[in-house]
Amino acid sequence: MNLEDLIKIIDARATADPTESWTAQLLSQGPEKCAEKFGEEAVEAIIEAVKGNNKELISEAADVLFHYLVMLKSRNIKFADVLNELENRTNKSGLSEKKERSQTR
Repeated sequence: MNLEDLIKIIDARATADPTESWTAQLLSQGPEKCAEKFGEEAVEAIIEAVKGNNKELISEAADVLFHYLVMLKSRNIKFADVLNELENRTNKSGLSEKKERSQTR
């Protein structure tokens, strides 16, 4: 599976009955809940990475990607926009880009 396939699945399930789809259920609870769930999954992935448990890290990484895409969907942000932002950043040093962002906040 690639990310575009996963995005299409999330888009299709977003309008499903929340009693029959985890994606629809999560989205029906709003962006804050979607962000919270993404955060939980990210922490679980971090724990498995620190423990060196690669099998569980793979599983948690899949959860992170899924919930990340659902979180974007909850705010009507297209993954392509995230990729465009990354592409814009490739034209400058990561260190200088980070410095510029910290100065504008």
